[in-house]
Amino acid sequence: MVLKPEPLFAAVDAPRGPESRVVLLCPQGPTFTQATAERLARVPHLVLLCGHYEGVDERVRAELVDEELSIGDYVVTGGSSRRWSCWTRWCGFRAGCPRRSRGRGPRVLRRGAGLDYPQYTRPAEFRGSRVPEVLLSGTTAGSPSGGGARRSGAPSRVGRTSWRRCR
Repeated sequence: MVLKPEPLFAAVDAPRGPESRVVLLCPQGPTFTQATAERLARVPHLVLLCGHYEGVDERVRAELVDEELSIGDYVVTGGSSRRWSCWTRWCGFRAGCPRRSRGRGPRVLRRGAGLDYPQYTRPAEFRGSRVPEVLLSGTTAGSPSGGGARRSGAPSRVGRTSWRRCR
């Protein structure tokens, strides 16, 4: 299904102002990244458009859209998952958004910074697998979040992610 131009132009033209930016989420655009989210967070009025299955009429792309972005090299059937993926990342950088309500900025993944440390919950032992002792001791010096485990040669989350994706 290709979306017709008339309803899209009507939906965007009505609220569009001089500070608006219209972004078409489509496979042809550059990949939406953390840096893209930060840049778009400075836009006062952001409009995210996306097609359904096949996309939008080419006149929408040529005459209505300011920028095209892709969420990656995979196919989704509807536009809502693409919009949600971009919106939640963008919202984390905007003052007043729910993800910033505790006064912190968004969790940010930067190239080379690693994804995150391993996380555990209770119970301390589950089906023979134990939470590392350092996490039960109350000190963070050697814990993954304190940095000691990464420095000590424990596998990083990035290393584990790469291993899981390549096997």
